[in-house]
Amino acid sequence: MNSPEHPSPDPPATVDILQRVKPGCEAAFEQVLADLIEAARAFDGHLGVNVFRPSDRANPEYRIVFKFDRISHLQQWETSAIRQRLLDRANRLTVGTGQTSVLTGLETWFTLPQQPGLAPPARYKMVVITGITIYVLINLMNLLVLPLLTLLPPLLRTLVVTFLMVALMTYVVMPRLTKLFAGWLYPKSKR
Repeated sequence: MNSPEHPSPDPPATVDILQRVKPGCEAAFEQVLADLIEAARAFDGHLGVNVFRPSDRANPEYRIVFKFDRISHLQQWETSAIRQRLLDRANRLTVGTGQTSVLTGLETWFTLPQQPGLAPPARYKMVVITGITIYVLINLMNLLVLPLLTLLPPLLRTLVVTFLMVALMTYVVMPRLTKLFAGWLYPKSKR
């Protein structure tokens, strides 16, 4: 069994990449990015990609977040020949080497889009925010969702509630709470 003292040797992984594109090369970079995303989809364990496009045309900086179910699957993608070829194309269109960080475990829920590469918050802070959030969501699920699922068998009800809760935590709740509590999670002295 895994615990905080003995984490899984092959946990889920998120790669957070911050890359500036040479002015005037945005369209060509978008094509390479589309090819990278398409290629990544073919790899085992690929869970998706989020792209945050530049808001400042004078400084076109992209944030790209790849998610994989296991770090071993991420490593297969990172060492693949197709990725290397596509990165060679992308490197001709970008400024510098960019900034990359790999996150595993709960810390993947605690990323700030405007500050990629920031070290994750202290574990106790992640536990506090995650614990309170799960407590609230469990109670909301019990009140609002479970009554709608009474016709389903108990195991199927649990499966539906579990996936709904994980989706809400990953895509809706945690990104907003991370922004809301950024001052506490990431004290200014550490930024």
